[in-house]
Amino acid sequence: MWRKTVELQNPYNWEQVLQRLAMDPLHAVDIEKSEIKVPLIVNETEIVVSVQSTGTLAAPAFVITSEGPEEDIIQRISTIFGWQQDMERIHSHFLQTNLRPIFKTFAYTPIVLEFNYFDCLVRCIIHQQLNLKFAFTLTERFVHTYGKQIDGVWFYPTPAVVAKITVEELRAMQFSQRKAEYMIHLAQHIVSGHLHLDDLGAMSDEEVMKTLLPLRGIGPWTVQNFLMFALGRPNMFPKADIGLQRAVQQLLGLSQKPDDHMLEELKQQWEPYGSYASLYLWRSIE
Repeated sequence: MWRKTVELQNPYNWEQVLQRLAMDPLHAVDIEKSEIKVPLIVNETEIVVSVQSTGTLAAPAFVITSEGPEEDIIQRISTIFGWQQDMERIHSHFLQTNLRPIFKTFAYTPIVLEFNYFDCLVRCIIHQQLNLKFAFTLTERFVHTYGKQIDGVWFYPTPAVVAKITVEELRAMQFSQRKAEYMIHLAQHIVSGHLHLDDLGAMSDEEVMKTLLPLRGIGPWTVQNFLMFALGRPNMFPKADIGLQRAVQQLLGLSQKPDDHMLEELKQQWEPYGSYASLYLWRSIE
């Protein structure tokens, strides 16, 4: 077991990170200890990593504890939690826009990435057209049935496991027929070698779109969320997302939801950090 302290050079709102992650019952979050235990797969080995804050918003510092390869894990954790992002620059950018109120409320909140690419796609498929509470419940049910728990931390099932699940099994969990088919088809596509998720990180946004859109059950909304929360692309703004539309309407005091033309104009004002605009808008209504 090793321990490593990492200190950041920019403000960072760990409290907001934990609050948002704690909304998902599958996340091993301890608010009192200011800690989360992260399930990582490193070199095909499942490893639990503890990340605990020991600093402040203005002077962030974290203790990372694990038993896996130290250098690889620190790099992964740094990427997942956005420790290399210049949060001061992003914050200053939005203080000059009409998103100023929510960027003051949730100041220095980073985009936290999903812990695994496959997990991200699974979550996106499950969350499609469901309210957040039931989406979390359904995901928890799925992971508790087919995933694995190590040291109190849940790991999602692997593509190899999901590829062998039947549609009937998922239907019994309250998956719709189509979602059950989408999940199994995605896993089978990966297991057969037709889709290599690890290759997506080196692709452009357009290449990722061309790779994922042909798959059943994966539309533009899912790909945009994958680009944002799996690959960490900074300028995504999924205009078709109902939650974003509602958040914009509420923030700007509109009598009705904004149309596509208005959202496109707003997106251009928020570039090159559309993903952060999306996150803070979601945060404002959660």
